[in-house]
Amino acid sequence: MMKRRELLMATLAASAGSALAADPARAVTDMAGRKVVLPGRIERVVTLGSLPVINSFVFTMGEGRRIVNGLADFNKPHWKYQTVFAPQLAAQPTMQQPNREPNLEALLAAKPDVVITMHRESVERVAALGIPVVFLAWREAEDVKPCMTVLGQVFGKPEVAQRYGAWFDGTVARVQEGLRGVPAEQRPKVLYLQPETLSQPRLIAEWWIPAAGGISVTDDKRKTETRTFTMEQVLLWNPDILLLASPEGLERVRKDPTFAGLKAVKSGQMHLVPVGAHTWSNRTAEQPLTVLWGAKTFHPQRFASLDIGAETRRFYRDYFGYTLNDAQLAEILSGTL
Repeated sequence: MMKRRELLMATLAASAGSALAADPARAVTDMAGRKVVLPGRIERVVTLGSLPVINSFVFTMGEGRRIVNGLADFNKPHWKYQTVFAPQLAAQPTMQQPNREPNLEALLAAKPDVVITMHRESVERVAALGIPVVFLAWREAEDVKPCMTVLGQVFGKPEVAQRYGAWFDGTVARVQEGLRGVPAEQRPKVLYLQPETLSQPRLIAEWWIPAAGGISVTDDKRKTETRTFTMEQVLLWNPDILLLASPEGLERVRKDPTFAGLKAVKSGQMHLVPVGAHTWSNRTAEQPLTVLWGAKTFHPQRFASLDIGAETRRFYRDYFGYTLNDAQLAEILSGTL
């Protein structure tokens, strides 16, 4: 009897010890310098703020299935591939208000193991609920790699963050090597245009356009996210290439006679940027693909051997864990969503 009891106690102790060893609580430091205590195993994740951007990070870690919130105001055809890469998003409840403020009641009901956000104002409000919240900051192009490093710690996958950083640097370096010796006068003048507001909508484009071998006509070393301008200024720039983020924007440029005299319009050099987890021309984990696509678009002869389709398939397979079929690949690269 005693032996059986001792054996039972030893078994229970061993089981408890194994559970503690397998999933110990741990602390990570987020990009606000806050120490955040997380459970040993992350099963339920809520993303807040700019969901396509943050979700692209989580997808890259191979953890899209963990997200338990819906897309809120991003639940539109343009974000179709969010629900391709993580199908459960289509039926999940919204965790934020239209102004991107967190819905605290919904958050409590979701019982997340961690909330991930780039919305600084939400951090303390969520933390006050007793929910672990990790803040990410992405301003400069290189900030994406520290974001991945933090998420590598969150999900216990530091090797994925390291591999992504190496891919990011290696991809940009490959393009720079391909551009070696190309003088400024052979680099096209490029305008990333939101025609509805006559603006360049994303600061990150001032990094990736030059990285891809173009000259961004809106690059005035600004720190603000967007830059607005007049039609007179567009005519003065007279860009060689126009980039647009929506089919509606492209159609507007084609039909508006005020754009008709632009070099880019007359030569047909108007391009929709691809759209996957996010619009590639905006902040997204897919950013190195944007550089490859831009290089192929700006310098088609120099990058004739670059297979952007193969590069795209490889990224989504290796990081998102998703294999695109031919129709999906064509749709993403077309930018027509």
